[in-house]
Amino acid sequence: MIDDVTSTPRRRIDEIGDESRQRILDASESLFAEQGFDRTSFAEIAKRSGISRGSIPWHFQNKDGLLIAVVERAIDRALVRESSPAPRSLSDIFADYVSWARQSNSALVFMIASEVMTSTGSIRSQYQDFLEQRRKLMQQWVRAHRPEGADEATAEGQERAFAGALSGALLGAHFHALFDTDDDNLAAALRSLGALVDKNIADVWSATTPPELPRP
Repeated sequence: MIDDVTSTPRRRIDEIGDESRQRILDASESLFAEQGFDRTSFAEIAKRSGISRGSIPWHFQNKDGLLIAVVERAIDRALVRESSPAPRSLSDIFADYVSWARQSNSALVFMIASEVMTSTGSIRSQYQDFLEQRRKLMQQWVRAHRPEGADEATAEGQERAFAGALSGALLGAHFHALFDTDDDNLAAALRSLGALVDKNIADVWSATTPPELPRP
């Protein structure tokens, strides 16, 4: 009896192509984070990756296509970590972020931000989606700590505002840490912020709750 073959074995040339693509992406990500998109050339990417310069446009068409691929991969890595079940404390969420930042070229987050400020294409929409997904993660945590009896009509807006503030604080601490010589600066800053909010969550909710209007 002949076995029913439902998939075609990968050819060695395909595996080599995937390996070359990943090496180009690794080199590009590092160089973009170190010196920015505009100042990085195909020649530098080729030198660092060990892949011929002519292979880069073959894989990515042009430099914009390469940047899009780098952004997609960076965002995918971040969102895979953030798609896990919401932790019980904000400190846990921040600890996950620190772990991600240490294991990747985290400065790339801000390099991409500088690019999207003047971009209207797919890079901008992808980055906006990345920020929105991060805000939603924060909002899940905020919602889980909504006080009993909160006004349903205004709670969602309050949660969104609170989550936006937390996301902004997270990125701000990250940006500051990039210029600090203390390797533990980001972790220490986020531990302090997470502990502070975890301890005072009820007061923070009160601060984002609109004052009750007097009854007629």
